[in-house]
Amino acid sequence: MRCAIICGAPIGDYELVRSYLREDDFVIFCDCALRHSGPLGIRPQLIVGDFDSYPRPDADIETIVLPREKDDTDSVYAVREALRRGYDEILLLGAVGARFDHSYSNISLLLWLHSLGLRAMIVDDHSELEVFSGTVRVPDSFPFFSLLNIDGSPHGVTIKNAKFTLQNAEVTVEYQYAVSNEPLPGGAEISLREGRMLLVRDRGA
Repeated sequence: MRCAIICGAPIGDYELVRSYLREDDFVIFCDCALRHSGPLGIRPQLIVGDFDSYPRPDADIETIVLPREKDDTDSVYAVREALRRGYDEILLLGAVGARFDHSYSNISLLLWLHSLGLRAMIVDDHSELEVFSGTVRVPDSFPFFSLLNIDGSPHGVTIKNAKFTLQNAEVTVEYQYAVSNEPLPGGAEISLREGRMLLVRDRGA
């Protein structure tokens, strides 16, 4: 069961972003993300927000109105609500953009959901972001990929079938050198001996 959560960051390529959605997704819109509803061609099934950046809609759609002074951002609350309703996979759209603070907070959601053993991904106009452990692949349809240490946990980083390979290496929080690599034909394979990392598959646009 997957929940797609539409957040308020700008979306430029609506056709690309819409291609990630499935007919059986439960769709939550967060506050000013409602401006994406028309261009995406999607009607919300749930709206969540404090409506500090967008007018509260007058529509026959389930809406949760949040206080403006709170610990959780609208996006974080939406994820909590999706988990409360039993969804075990989260797709975040419009989650990274000009507001670095909100973008980083949403990336941190990937860490939290990974800790819960749930699948989660952020998709924007340019890339896919996901937290992984163990082994993961980057298909050669993506011209670039990057690995980022965002919680200090990974050890034994190995990258195969890529322009720049690694064998049982360390990528620290202080020195993020595994950036802008390129998969070779057949796709790259990445593995961690322990811990987890943020994988960014970049379309190079």
